[in-house]
Amino acid sequence: MKVSFSYKAIIFSILITVISLNVQAQEAAITINEDDKVPQILNLKKNLEKDNKLAVGFTIQLYYGELSKANSIIKEYRNSFQTWPASIEYETPNYKVWVGSYSTRLEADRARLEIKEKFPAAFILKPGRD
Repeated sequence: MKVSFSYKAIIFSILITVISLNVQAQEAAITINEDDKVPQILNLKKNLEKDNKLAVGFTIQLYYGELSKANSIIKEYRNSFQTWPASIEYETPNYKVWVGSYSTRLEADRARLEIKEKFPAAFILKPGRD
């Protein structure tokens, strides 16, 4: 009988220990200390992405050549389309008009189908970022 009683006592004490450990684990608190510059960096990244400066995917090129013509093309584009952002990129000695930042080729193809009606020379490219 004493063996049976001690066996129950051991199981009971193990059970109490497990329950108390679970209760203690649920009472833990996490403190996160964020640097003041984190929101500034996130804002900067957001603005760069919006301006097509961090593109990793595809873009559509409308023009490659001199600045005055690039300005004319981008103005014409912005008067016709507001869906995708456009920018003028410089690559010595020419300027390029780029439209959109697409993560997949399919997205870029769909946009190009709309754009090519007004800009038939538009083509898709995957720009390299240095």
